[in-house]
Formats: sequence, structure tokens, C-alpha cells
Amino acid sequence: MSSPAPPKSPELSDKSKKYDRQIRLWGDHGQALLEAATICVVNVTAVGCETAKGLVLPGIGGFTVADGSTVKEEDLGNNFFLDNSFLGKSKAFACKQLLQELNPDVIGDYVDESVDYILANRPNFFDSFDLVIASNLNEQSLLQLANRLWESNVPLVYCRSLGMLGSIRLQIKEHCIVETHPDNRQFDLRLEQPFQALRDHLESTEVTSKVPWLLVLYKYLKAWQKEHGAGRLAPGSYKEKTQLRDAIKADMQKDEENYEEAIKAVNTAFGAGMVPSNLKAIFDDDACEQLHKKNDVFWIMAKALKHFVVEENKGYLPLPGVLPDMTANTDSYIALQQIYHQQALHDADQVYHKCQEYLKQLSLPADSIDDRTVRLLCREAAGLSVIRGTRIADEYEKNCRLLPLVEDNELQGTLTAYNFALRAYERFLSECGSIPGECSVEQDIVRLKSITSKMLNDLGLHVTISDDVLHEICRYGGAELHAVSAFIGGCAAQEVIKIITKQYKPIDNTFIYNAISTESVTLKL
Repeated sequence: MSSPAPPKSPELSDKSKKYDRQIRLWGDHGQALLEAATICVVNVTAVGCETAKGLVLPGIGGFTVADGSTVKEEDLGNNFFLDNSFLGKSKAFACKQLLQELNPDVIGDYVDESVDYILANRPNFFDSFDLVIASNLNEQSLLQLANRLWESNVPLVYCRSLGMLGSIRLQIKEHCIVETHPDNRQFDLRLEQPFQALRDHLESTEVTSKVPWLLVLYKYLKAWQKEHGAGRLAPGSYKEKTQLRDAIKADMQKDEENYEEAIKAVNTAFGAGMVPSNLKAIFDDDACEQLHKKNDVFWIMAKALKHFVVEENKGYLPLPGVLPDMTANTDSYIALQQIYHQQALHDADQVYHKCQEYLKQLSLPADSIDDRTVRLLCREAAGLSVIRGTRIADEYEKNCRLLPLVEDNELQGTLTAYNFALRAYERFLSECGSIPGECSVEQDIVRLKSITSKMLNDLGLHVTISDDVLHEICRYGGAELHAVSAFIGGCAAQEVIKIITKQYKPIDNTFIYNAISTESVTLKL
């Protein structure tokens, strides 16, 4: 049987019905964070609007569109959020109106000003947003915006869409993730060294065909430990695991499903509960060692967790208290489940009290960390992750991160070459004030090649980009294709949701897509 679902009200609220499928992914607490967040969309482009669409539909709290231009005929061919009725009118207003129609629960606003004007006249405008999404800017505007947001500690998701090419760049100083949702989660059962309440239950319960497989496995594990001695807690090699499986199989009667499940579980039931490498790195981090009141409360909880593991729990993590599905009668399964649940609450309570001690030492309010948040952190302790990003401006300086992309004076892979070509395109916009390929393709190719060569030399990269790549950039003439923008916008919206809900790992930090070959790559720049 599976774990019993929490009781539900007779009728779900309209909002719960509306968002039911996504709440299954990130939970009520994730949805609450999404609905409390406000974002700013800089530049009304097809890719910017598609990104915003992917956030308005799941119920982002509010959005503001910032663009100082007006709607032209060429804008109507690739952007579903502009139509004929808005020709000659504010792009920001048009986009805001049509986006808000998608979800009346979301608050929309617009600013009929360019990003350059906002940065020059009221740079603090962006500080109130939880995240900023920008797209298809020239190099100068991009760097000014990125630097301002880095100083304000506001995450930036920058999207590019040009012809058959697209990219996403995430700029964020520090991102702490509690719920990483690993693909292959291992259940922490503690069979090798059971805590006292579990040991008492396992040893006092008769093993029959009706009890959970966990009791069956424990019975044969004890016999294995006695046989091997010398402090051996669990089988490690394939040969030892095979011996344990054979011992269970030898005593199995016909139609004993719990015995069959115990045999299958031999490979995965042991070894959880220890500190993995990703968590050790967090424990050893300076932010964990030296707490500061300006740090994210994540670090206070991380230090409390470290104290519990090292000083109170013999190197083991707090018990998550989650059991896998098992074939068993209801009473025996629930009894076992309650034992794990109670121990998990006890462990989390210890961590919570330590958090309160640290809050008091830092003169922070006691309600800065609640017990529910600590219980969640303890349950997900094995998967905790911290991402520290880099400034976009760092990519425009000599940087050793770029060296692995270059070998034998050639850029490795067409996607890497396209990434630099897109950056050269943005520098062309800044220096020439026009779009390459919009008027004279041949002249613009020459200028783009010159700009690209100088850009790569400035980066300390003595390489070239093939003429074919630069010809393709000019051939696009600055055009966006809606299919490509929709794909990049959908991907970017998912990254924004990861950041806002603090669940799942976002890209770190650059995603590049070529729609011609349907290839993609993720780079850390």
C-alpha cells in the first residue's frame, strides 16, 4: 500500500482546481512563493512575451512591462501579444493588455520607457522586483542593466532569439535550493543502524507474509551481520548482495510479495543517511562557518543542521521520515510509518532549536525561521544545493572560464561559436546603431567580422569564427522566428519558476540552442 494522502476538503477551491497540476510539481508552498513574486519584462520581443506568458499562466503575482517603443507592422509577424489595433501605440501597453487577458488573477502594469532611460533617470526602479527578464538588448544596455541588477542582488534572466538561434543567460549572485527533486532519490531507512524506536519495533514484530518488506530485510540483514562480524553493517559488493538475496529467496514461500520486494530492495535499501559531497561542501562553506545577519536564513539552518549531524547524530543526517510503497496490511504499515514520522519530527525539532539559538545570537527575530521550514530542510537535507553565479560583465573581460572553449585556435562546436557570434551581433547594435544585414548584407558582414575579431582579441582568445556563422547572423537581419522564441521563452519561464520557488536546479549559467540542428548545450561562463 502507498502512504495515505492528506485529507482533502469536500470541494477544492477554484484556485486549487485551476493550478492543481502544477501544484503537484512544486506544492502549495511553491505556488504561494510564485503568487507573491513580481517580475519585470524589459523589451517587448517575441521571446520576452513568450517568457512572460509562461509565468502569467501559472499565476505569477504581478508583472511590469518596460519598453519605450511603439508597435510597428514588422512586430505583428512574430509576436502573438501584439495586433493591428495597437499599431503606433505603446508596445509595453499592448503587451501588458494581452498578457493580462491570459490570467485575471495576475496584476499587470507597464512603463512606457526604454531600459536606457530608466537606468539613466531612476536606476532604483528595478530594485523592487524579485527578478528581471530582458531580451534582445544591445551590448551597452545589457551590461548597464546587468551591472545594476548585480549590485542590487536582483536575479536577471537574459534571453536572445535571432533567426534559428536562441540562448538564455542566468545572472544570480547566490541561489540556495532546498528542494532539488533529484531524479533517483534513495529512501533513508536506517536498517544498518536503526534508531531505538525502530530497533524495538523490528525485533518485537513477527515476520509474516503480511508485514512490510522492511521487516523481512532486517531479519536477514541481522543474520548477515552476525555471519560477517568485524563491524560490517551492510553488504557492499555485488557478491555480498547476491548472498543476502539468496538467503531471503531460500526461505520464501509461494506468493509472499513482501519477500519478493525485500529481494529487490537489497540494492537500494542501504547506504543512505550519510553526508553526501554536495552537503559537505555547504557545511565547509565560509557562509556556514561564519554566520552573518545579512546572509540568507538558509545558512543559519545549514549550520544548525551541521551541528546536529556532527555533534548529536553520529554523522547521520536527520531522518526524512518518508517510506516507499510496500505490500502489507494497513495496520503494520501505518505502525511502521508512524515510527519513522515521529523520529523525523524529533530530529527536525533538534535542528529547529539550534536555529533559534543562532537567531538569538545574531539578534534576529525568532520567527525568521519557522518549524515547518526546518522540517522541510531536514527532509531534503541530502539534496541541498547552492549555486553561485557570475556577472554577465565578466564574460566581456579576459576570463579563464573561456579557455576550455578554445582548442587549437578554434572554437569547439558550432554552438559555442554561435554564442560569440550573438555577442558580436549585440556589439554591432551598440557601435553601429543598426541591425546587421538589415540594409546592406555584404557591407555589414565585413563590419561584423571586424567587430568579432576585435571582441575575441579583447578576451584574450586568439581564435576566429567561420564566415558561414557570421553570414548566417547577417542573413537573419535581426528577425525573430516565433517558433524559436516560443521554445526559448518556455525554457526561460521554467528557469524563472525554479528561482522563485527555490525548487529544482536552474541552469548554471548559459543555455544555447540551434533550431537548425535541434542541438543545445549548457555552459558555465
